[in-house]
Amino acid sequence: MFDIMAIMPAKKQTSISESSPEAINENLGKRVKKLRADRGWSLEELATASGVSRSMLSEIEREKANPTLTVTFRIARAFGLTLQELIESAETSASKIQVIRVSDRAQVYRSDKQCEIRTLSPLNLEKDVEFYELTLKPGGALRSQPHFEGTREFLTVEEGSVRIESGEDHDDLTKGDSGTYRADVPHAIVNTAKGSSVVFLVVIYR
Repeated sequence: MFDIMAIMPAKKQTSISESSPEAINENLGKRVKKLRADRGWSLEELATASGVSRSMLSEIEREKANPTLTVTFRIARAFGLTLQELIESAETSASKIQVIRVSDRAQVYRSDKQCEIRTLSPLNLEKDVEFYELTLKPGGALRSQPHFEGTREFLTVEEGSVRIESGEDHDDLTKGDSGTYRADVPHAIVNTAKGSSVVFLVVIYR
């Protein structure tokens, strides 16, 4: 049987600190856990999507397993990634510089008639700060239930115009405007333009 080390490029195996099996398994576990959390999937849902048992997925996320090539491939496919994309992202997640490519499909975790949300913060970043690019389609809105107590959102309009709703409060913003509001109450970002609107959104958990 093969493990994930078998597909690593030779040039990546020159640094023990970055490409040892322990380091790769640790980063892979964090990567899988973050991808699953961003999609709102339970372990059972990921198990169904990937064909990998819940117990194995749990072991991987807790960095207790050395998954085979087949298991890793199934997980990558469930997230819409190639095997190499998943492994390379996991391996480089410990780098001091983390780059998010516009072509990284894993960063887009919602795209529907209302909006498209692309994560601009690393997928392995602890959830104290999140950074998003939000494209609201004509007539679209992003409505959210309250986050943890003390959570705030900061928003800048790049294109179009939007209405911010936070609890009983609301305000209108146009291109270049910024706003901040409570996100520990029901809140929404509503497109008020005739076309699509694009905003940059930062969520800070306290």
